[in-house]
Amino acid sequence: MSDRAVRPARPAGESGPAEPGTTGRIRLLAAVAAVVTVGAGLGLRTVAAGDVAKYGGDALYTLLILTLVVLAAPRMAPARAAGTALAVSWAVELLQLTGLPAELFARSTAARLVLGSTFNAPDLFWYAVGAAAGWLVLRVSARRRPAR
Repeated sequence: MSDRAVRPARPAGESGPAEPGTTGRIRLLAAVAAVVTVGAGLGLRTVAAGDVAKYGGDALYTLLILTLVVLAAPRMAPARAAGTALAVSWAVELLQLTGLPAELFARSTAARLVLGSTFNAPDLFWYAVGAAAGWLVLRVSARRRPAR
């Protein structure tokens, strides 16, 4: 018998991996959250300018990555999902130090949207803000899930 075959019950109110029957619902909610996050980012760009739009967009970028992580791995613990999203965001930002995104940017608008083009150290902080906000939402939603 493998370790995965026997799963200890999760105490009520404690977050952690989702119950097996809820993964479809979690994926659906993550997909909806991804669409809402993109809409929020586009809306932010239309109503705000300067630092508010830029750094708010950074936080939403990491939040979008978090929704995609949850979509791909709905049973992942909230802290691990948020940490993964933060690591991806930081990796993309640090990749900008190499100049590779700038080369890809010249060839593709999609590359510019996903990878950016210029390193900006404050972005690292705002990515952490987005990851923390997403983690908090995941924790609260995990606590509200009824125990089975």
